[in-house]
Order: sequence, then structure tokens, then C-alpha cells
Amino acid sequence: MNSFLIIYCHPYQKSLNHAVLQAVENNLSQKQIQYTIIDLYQEKFQPIYDLEELRLFHTGETHDPLVEKYLNLLKKAQGVIIITPIWWNSIPGMLKGFIDKVMKEGEGLSHTVSKMGIHGCLTNLTHAYVLTTSTSPTIYFKLFMGNSIKKIFISKTLRQLGVKQGTWINFGNVTHSTLAKRQQYLQRINNYQFKF
Repeated sequence: MNSFLIIYCHPYQKSLNHAVLQAVENNLSQKQIQYTIIDLYQEKFQPIYDLEELRLFHTGETHDPLVEKYLNLLKKAQGVIIITPIWWNSIPGMLKGFIDKVMKEGEGLSHTVSKMGIHGCLTNLTHAYVLTTSTSPTIYFKLFMGNSIKKIFISKTLRQLGVKQGTWINFGNVTHSTLAKRQQYLQRINNYQFKF
């Protein structure tokens, strides 16, 4: 059966990001779509390399049990939903560390490397949805701040890993947003058609 892997990256349970997570859960549950959640902060994922982890990188091995668990979940899912804030115009260090450590080089892992470049192995993930919040208004982020989520994270990083389709949905100007606007956005996520 098709299933989504939700990667949640925020430490505060009363944040708008956490409300987005709950809206996504409700959405998928109502449609009877299976999902699994990775809560990076709650599971105390360590996003930095230590010397041993770096030494093991080119072998495709790890000494962090969460890395092995997360990569196995990625290989079993049909789609991925990433819920994260935008901090300083990019993804937070926790999520960047997830990409750095979990995406292991090797046949049957996340990618292989040849003289021609990176070949993604996570082709089972037919679609990635990246749901973000930002202090900057969305239009300002797109036009004046480099549009890094769409242009780099989705169109370059996730594509290199084998994910062919990606959708970015952002709630901008979060600091000055009204309760009504936040509720309207959450309703949109609750009703959104997440497709594989």
C-alpha cells in the first residue's frame, strides 16, 4: 500500500509548524493513506558528523542507529512530506544534518557517485512536498532572497537523490500573520490533495 514518510523539523510543539503536522496527519488519516513520522527533535537526532561517522561515509555504513532507521524508512515510502521552518533563507541545521548523515553513498542506499555525477537511488519517492513557514513574505523570498527551497533543496538536492517531482508550499510573513490567516492556511493543508 502507498505510504508517505513525514519528516518533521521543529522543536516547539505550540508552533505553527506543529499545527501543520497535525493538519497533514488529519488529512492523510481522513483519506486512509498510511504514513510514518520522523520527528527529528523529539527523537533527539544528532545532525552533526563525528569522526567515526565521517570515516564510515564512503562505506555506506553508520554507527548511528537513527541513520539506518531513517534510510530504511525512506526506501520503503512512496512519497515524502517535509515540514520545516525557513531559517536564514534556508533549511535549519537539523534538517541539513539529516540530509548530510542519512543520505548514504552506495548501491541500494540513497545515491551512487560516478565521474558523471550523482545518481539518485530513492526513485521510489515519486513526489516530495516541502511545507515551510518563513518570516519573509513568500513573494519576497521567491524574488529577492534566492528562492532556495525551490531552486536548491527541491530542484537540486532532492532531485539528485532520485525524487523527480517536488512541490513547495510556504506560509510567509508568519511573525505578523493573524490567527484567521493561520487558520485559513491550516484548513488548506487539511484539504490538500497529496499525491504520489
